[in-house]
Amino acid sequence: MFAIATEQRQYKTYLLSDQATNSRLEIVPERGGIVTSWQVQGQELLYLDAERFANPELTVRGGIPILFPICGNLPNNTYNHNGQTYTLKQHGFARDLPWQVTEQETQDLASLTLALESNEQTLAVYPFQFRVAFTYKLQGHTLEIHQRFENRSNEPMPFSVGLHPYFVTSDKTQLQFDIPATDLLDQRSQAVESFSNQFDFERDEIDVAFRELSRRSATVSDRSQGVHLTLSYELPYSTVVFWTVKGKEFYCLEPWTAGRNALNTGDRLTHLAPGASLDTAVQLTAKFL
Repeated sequence: MFAIATEQRQYKTYLLSDQATNSRLEIVPERGGIVTSWQVQGQELLYLDAERFANPELTVRGGIPILFPICGNLPNNTYNHNGQTYTLKQHGFARDLPWQVTEQETQDLASLTLALESNEQTLAVYPFQFRVAFTYKLQGHTLEIHQRFENRSNEPMPFSVGLHPYFVTSDKTQLQFDIPATDLLDQRSQAVESFSNQFDFERDEIDVAFRELSRRSATVSDRSQGVHLTLSYELPYSTVVFWTVKGKEFYCLEPWTAGRNALNTGDRLTHLAPGASLDTAVQLTAKFL
């Protein structure tokens, strides 16, 4: 049996559930359309810094934030379009703005669709008319995130999109990775290094991007949590980012369609024609060890 309920907490929270597998998803539309909790068989898979989440002045550290219309940051937070300079902060504005619930479904799964449309606030930093819709689908051990991007401008719309899942872990040395790449880009030093599916968790911070992927999925097994996670992604997703901070009980495995500064460099940037739309999806599946 599938159900959708709501709870009025600090923010109105939508609770999607699949009772057959004791799976549950919590979504907060007005706080950037963020997923704050994903449980499978009653086990929480996501990390959330509740103190930061409660402060609307701070970006959320946890859950699954949405990155749009850029992933990462721009030099001096600026880019140029048609001879004009615009300021756009790291990861864009989608994670900070309220989204609107447009559809709900509980027939064969629990599904919630949220939409974000351009407005005066977005046009001041990103001069394109758009509509973005995210549909979260919960069924069994799987979370699917379907996305539609519509360009309502009269010129091509450049953008990138990403998801920033924070997965909870109690011991990073118990993590085993299968990321389909042999090289990585250190996003701090900009050095390209070889990769053998291992990380040095004694480093204060790890922030790396895998840009040459040989398949459309990556996996992590966490023996400390007893869970095996598979991240799958459709085109135009082209990059997987891994990020973690020493002493924090999370790691992030993030699908991005383009890397940092793509709005300036054009590398892997999506250009959506006037009046066109683009559909894509990301899937997360949990299995227990």
